[in-house]
Amino acid sequence: MTEKDLLYDTILARSFSKNEQKRLGYGAFVASLLFVFTLCTVFKPYLSPLPTVELQLPVNAGLRMLRITETQKPQASRSSSNATYGDSANLTIPTDQINITSDATTPQKLISSENHELSVFKNTSLPKNHLDSFNSTTNTTISKEQVVREGNKLEKTMKPICKKLARTEICEINGDVRVHGKSATTDKAIAFAFSGNSTWHIKPYARKGDVAAMERVREWTVKLEQNANLSRCVRNHSVPAILFSLGGYSMNNFHDFTDIVIPLYTTARRFNGEVQFLVTNKNQPWINKFKGILKNLSNYDLIYIDEEDETHCFSSVTVGLTRHREYYKELTIDPSDSEYSISDFRKFLRDSYSLRNAAVRPVTTRRNQRRRPRMLILARGRSRAFTNAGAIARAAKQIGFKVVVAEANADVASFAQTVNSCDVMLGVHGAGLTNMVFLPENAVVVQILPIGGFEWLAKTDFEEPSKGMNLRYLEYKIAAEESTLLRRYGRDHEVVRDPSAVGKRGWEMFQSVYLVQQNVSVDINRFRPVLVKAFELVQMQSV
Repeated sequence: MTEKDLLYDTILARSFSKNEQKRLGYGAFVASLLFVFTLCTVFKPYLSPLPTVELQLPVNAGLRMLRITETQKPQASRSSSNATYGDSANLTIPTDQINITSDATTPQKLISSENHELSVFKNTSLPKNHLDSFNSTTNTTISKEQVVREGNKLEKTMKPICKKLARTEICEINGDVRVHGKSATTDKAIAFAFSGNSTWHIKPYARKGDVAAMERVREWTVKLEQNANLSRCVRNHSVPAILFSLGGYSMNNFHDFTDIVIPLYTTARRFNGEVQFLVTNKNQPWINKFKGILKNLSNYDLIYIDEEDETHCFSSVTVGLTRHREYYKELTIDPSDSEYSISDFRKFLRDSYSLRNAAVRPVTTRRNQRRRPRMLILARGRSRAFTNAGAIARAAKQIGFKVVVAEANADVASFAQTVNSCDVMLGVHGAGLTNMVFLPENAVVVQILPIGGFEWLAKTDFEEPSKGMNLRYLEYKIAAEESTLLRRYGRDHEVVRDPSAVGKRGWEMFQSVYLVQQNVSVDINRFRPVLVKAFELVQMQSV
């Protein structure tokens, strides 16, 4: 070692202690790491040939698919319309917009599951509106397989936006949603999509599976589309919307309630009137019939969306109506599927039509005076009508009833008052019995079964629903002698002797004979015990 080197070491030793020398070394090491990290994160996205994800907002032709575009190379660029997932095994995702971890909210996803549900999962961490204006500068590259794997982990825990159930199809869409009536399309911003169908067709009527009914319902399209030219919002709305159909079997009282009114209630009630109804398949008589219910569910005038050529914009749109999952249940609400019950619905009806009686009134007044319970006999103008309604009324009066004979009509408000004032409602199996929804609790429903094997229909349509409404149920099955079909066809005819054989030929044959051609003449002596039982039930429940 030279004298100069020895002098340098002596000066260095005097200037820096051993600890200070170690700190200097650590600082140099950290500075090197920061330099490498900056090089990787800032400059790599501009050098990488991997595709980048561009989130696009759909507006016009339906749901919009995210667009994947290739990062342009200096001398060769690829059109974004040709980019696919197969172009690369990696995706570049803005980390400040989508954080894919084992416990993160999954990005929006479109899947087709084994139970035939179309599910679009939403990322709640993303802005609800204007997703196309994010300004991310930091990107993290992850493998495509990891994206799919993490998305599949969360698929079971996220609530789907679009669902295909046993009796209905429904899409609950949040974000920048645009509805165009004449083209029957809805548009929704999708933040991310992995796989699945790109187009979804939905008929917003809650009786899916019934071909005859669904043929009368207009089909709407919700679709994911790349590079769509989105239409400009013409009418902006500050409240959510529900789009539903008045096609199908509307104007049949039974189907009005089970396919439209009850599903509309379960779908719209949570908005407390702050919801806009979009009606497809306009049916003005139906609207006039149920204007009281519509007014109590929505504070806004209906929009007949089929006639609209302007684009309507909402922050939330529900296409279709909710309905319980069980296929063979009618006139009911399953509390396991809804926050409401059939009891809540009946209270809603009493509020909508200002009905006074929540329960059957006592037959004995405070002054110890006896009140005669009221019986409503449902008249029918066409088939399955009573041919001896007068004789039934006289027998009921002899037992102690005050009798009203009336036929349900389009004036729901007026007829609801009549039904609610009665303690017993009696009628032949048919849509008129649906008016039991207006009866006070503990009232009695008496269903008359014509010949033709109506047991299953009677049980499904009215017996089980009546019990769910806290009503008493009685049933009377007529004999062949009490049906007008006996006089028309004769005792030995197959129609009278073996209705099951006729039923095997199809629903149309069954309907044309037993629903259309048949009227009822009740044997008063045979029927009297049923009237007596109804009177006893009213007395028992009104004490």
